[in-house]
Amino acid sequence: MKRLLLIALLCLPLLAGAQTKVKETEVPKSVLITLAKTYDSYKVKTWYQAPGQYIADFVIDGQAGRGYFTAGGDWQYSSFPVKMKECPTLMTTYITDNYPGYKAKEINYIEEMGGDNYYRVIIARDAIDATDCEMIFDTRGKLMKTNAPNPEDVKRLYYTLNNPESDDGRNTTKKGKRPLPEVDQPNDTKVVEPTDGIKAHFDKNHAKRVVKGPEWALRDKGVRIVAYYTNAQKVGLEVVYNMENSTAEWLGKTLEKERYKKGIIKYLDEKFKGEKYMIEKMVNYTADGKYRDETGKKPKPYTYVVVSQKVNKQKKYTRMEFDSKDTFMGLLAGPLDSHDIQ
Repeated sequence: MKRLLLIALLCLPLLAGAQTKVKETEVPKSVLITLAKTYDSYKVKTWYQAPGQYIADFVIDGQAGRGYFTAGGDWQYSSFPVKMKECPTLMTTYITDNYPGYKAKEINYIEEMGGDNYYRVIIARDAIDATDCEMIFDTRGKLMKTNAPNPEDVKRLYYTLNNPESDDGRNTTKKGKRPLPEVDQPNDTKVVEPTDGIKAHFDKNHAKRVVKGPEWALRDKGVRIVAYYTNAQKVGLEVVYNMENSTAEWLGKTLEKERYKKGIIKYLDEKFKGEKYMIEKMVNYTADGKYRDETGKKPKPYTYVVVSQKVNKQKKYTRMEFDSKDTFMGLLAGPLDSHDIQ
């Protein structure tokens, strides 16, 4: 998307700027000819003129949209409003998981002159005078560009606002001593199958080390699937795949008790001071060699921890994530999948 940012920035003034309604007879022939060449079947409802541009409100194959043309007759791009449910799952999941408390104010599918099509989303926190943020996703739903706040900061703020008695959004009790445990939902026992591409990748890269498994479980509302298996050293291992493009993203290794990270143990001892707790699971995740995040960079490792406590004779769980330096990142609301507890 060579001109992605340019096009995205152009959209803003066009949507809000002054436009003058004009008759089709006032539109230059070069613009009309370009429109006819760009789309085979269309019906123009209204023409507008803006500084240096002509804008057509049209309907194409039952879909309402807007086409933007230069005064000289060049087609710039077209914008079609879409609903969230019509967007790629990868895109909707990213917004839902990373921007709690935000609403999608506007979603448009953009077709531009260079042949680069993408989704442009305007989100804003559900608050008075909240600032609009722009997000650009490719046609598969992968984030390409954004000026939205860092997702971790957003989630931390969300937890803080929804847990006013907490210290820094860690969902603590009134005394601020420990995170509140979560009640588990029933495990999903439905049998799931990976794609042929995922099976082929697993067989090529991991099958030789398998002693037990693999067992497959869906994660992230079906966007990802995880292969759980055990090697000859009886170490629990995981491979996290993206179901939409069949690529490996994360490799997980369940840590033995003697290998628990000291920095994380120190944090837990401080937060659960004076209370009994047990580490049910500590998994170290590293990115697959070819996996890159939405910024194009290889993500840093992180650690996932499940802590249990007995509350009213019932075992309940708290789930946390820590970065590569064993610094607390945030809480997870519930189990990752049906294999969340060993």
